[in-house]
Amino acid sequence: MPAVAAMKLSPDDNVAVALRPLAKGETITLDGVRCEVDRDIAVGHKLAARPIASGATIVKYNCPIGIATQAIAPGAYVHTHNVKSGYLPTYTLPT
Repeated sequence: MPAVAAMKLSPDDNVAVALRPLAKGETITLDGVRCEVDRDIAVGHKLAARPIASGATIVKYNCPIGIATQAIAPGAYVHTHNVKSGYLPTYTLPT
């Protein structure tokens, strides 16, 4: 049996974490759905576990970590080129 390629850290996550190096063009299965990896992805980096619409919240470990700046297909690398931070700078919080 081949090693598990990636896993979601929480059932509601829309991203998974690579558990081994993933190669561009490789087909992996996430939640029973086969998807093609769009580029080489290093261990510990994120990929879309399902389609993510532009403007949607990126969820990892059941926590929001950013906002998609474009539509992201399953198997696509999820990083700064297609996600913007959703964190509020502390200086914007009410005192």
